[in-house]
Amino acid sequence: MEFRQRLVATVQVIRHVMKTPGVVVAGSEVPNFMSPFGGPLPVVSLDIDIAVPVESVAALKAHLRELKGLRPSDEEPSVWVPDGSVPDLIEVNFIGRDSDVTEIGDCRVFDDPDLPMMVFGALSLLRPGEVACIEGVDVPLPRPAGLALEKLLSDRTGIKGQRDLLVALAILERFGPGDLDELISQFATLSLDLRHAVLSNATVLSLLEGLPGMPDPVRSRHHVHALLTALEAKVA
Repeated sequence: MEFRQRLVATVQVIRHVMKTPGVVVAGSEVPNFMSPFGGPLPVVSLDIDIAVPVESVAALKAHLRELKGLRPSDEEPSVWVPDGSVPDLIEVNFIGRDSDVTEIGDCRVFDDPDLPMMVFGALSLLRPGEVACIEGVDVPLPRPAGLALEKLLSDRTGIKGQRDLLVALAILERFGPGDLDELISQFATLSLDLRHAVLSNATVLSLLEGLPGMPDPVRSRHHVHALLTALEAKVA
């Protein structure tokens, strides 16, 4: 089945999950939901990341009891995998977001008997944004600036790290008026070490070649160069 159909089928299955207060879709599917859904999707990714405020976990679990077609992975209960009862779904990953985090670079385990998950400090950069309507389902998205900055803080290496940076590029390509200024304002609040990490990753992004199923970085160098110029002004 075509990726778009699998994505839509999964969105339909988790439609109640996305009614949880404060929940937003994060990660590589966001550029797809930001794009006109009838056209080409910029990113092919076989999972959906759901960022959950720690204070909303109880509400989320009530919705999970209604969920059909997915089950917790035996190895990692925060990753819900297709159980075969609904055809052609993709994985759903639940990750924790704490708006009161003090260290952006930290991560910790949210210890819950039903839904233990990692809480990532960088997800505190996400703020609720627009709601996309995908085949009749409301999909809450974060503001583009915070998600792009979170992806530029990636400390992963290899293909996964490159994909994170290309997701950041896909979001940069969809920036509207004021989004770059918002990213730079958030960037300026980071520690000097984290600002250098973002600048380093943006430099890597400016040199990347393309990957299958991802945006073409060569075509969009101008977006990255504009970002680098603005970032460098805040590090100097």
